[in-house]
Amino acid sequence: MSLTRGIGKNEYMKKRIPKNEKYAHVKTRLDTGWSKTKYIERLEEMRKNYRYRKGEIFKRLKVTTFAQLVLQVASVSDGNQNKVNDESINTQQGNTFLSGLFQHLNILWSEPEKLLPGLFPLSVISGIGELNVEGAYQKTAESVSSPSPADMPYPDCPYLLLDVRDRDQYDRCHIISAHSFPIAMLSRTMNPYTKEVLEYKNALGKIIIVYDDDERIASLAATTMCERGFENLFMLCGGLKVIAQKFPSGMTTGSFPESCLSASKSSKTRKLSVARQSAQDAEKRWRFTLDELDKIQEQMEELIISSYSTSQLSSRTSSSSGRSTASSHQSSSSADKKSSRVQKTRPWK
Repeated sequence: MSLTRGIGKNEYMKKRIPKNEKYAHVKTRLDTGWSKTKYIERLEEMRKNYRYRKGEIFKRLKVTTFAQLVLQVASVSDGNQNKVNDESINTQQGNTFLSGLFQHLNILWSEPEKLLPGLFPLSVISGIGELNVEGAYQKTAESVSSPSPADMPYPDCPYLLLDVRDRDQYDRCHIISAHSFPIAMLSRTMNPYTKEVLEYKNALGKIIIVYDDDERIASLAATTMCERGFENLFMLCGGLKVIAQKFPSGMTTGSFPESCLSASKSSKTRKLSVARQSAQDAEKRWRFTLDELDKIQEQMEELIISSYSTSQLSSRTSSSSGRSTASSHQSSSSADKKSSRVQKTRPWK
């Protein structure tokens, strides 16, 4: 009887803990490993935000990866800009010296009696001479009227961001440094690509990124361009919908579409930050400001911290404590051995 009889009942193994609706929204921070519920949640998130299809010929780029790329490009360009500013200070000093010299020579040639009175009569020198001072002043005026580096794209930018939506949607909201490239451009028989697209096509060390609201248009544009020979083409996963969830501020200019805001209701803080955005038209800017880069960095850190659970931190601390205890045991044992060796070498009294 004792061999055939089991220990306990199977009903206790099938029994579930009753759920309380009051604490249904509370989620634990303890990572107990990969489970079926987490797998289902992951599939549901992918179904809402992404549109994966079998046989995709284009490559995908995560929003977090794109944010890291933006931060790296901005940091490198700022470092180069500081070097250029140091060099420009020296050139400005040289330009001021030359402008003073030109003015001195102009007075000397046109009105020499002001600088050297009594030496030259009025009828000896007339005119400016061989040096064209007006041309020099015109060049300086053109250099002043040229656009500042802040209004221009990053020099040697490794990515080209294309917004494949309509022009009206682009004017309402788009990612900073994005070019408007409607998908209708691909249906042209003559000149379907812009100058920037041709410069970045299959260029070494450069990529082309397309995006839209929810991957409906961007997937078609990416497929068409890859079929036409674009090998360095990427599609931004999720588009503006995922950006509204993970980077609600700092990444875009203008106000998000309503279709993108509906997916960002999971977090209250992000919902408030998105709702506070004024319904204004997007600005056509090619560079991120320092405040926007700081916001992107903060949101990136929040995403990284949330991905690492407390269990992993506790496991690291436990492993480090285990290593420290093991090292202490080893050090104590080695100290005992050394002391025993020292006692053996000492003469007996």
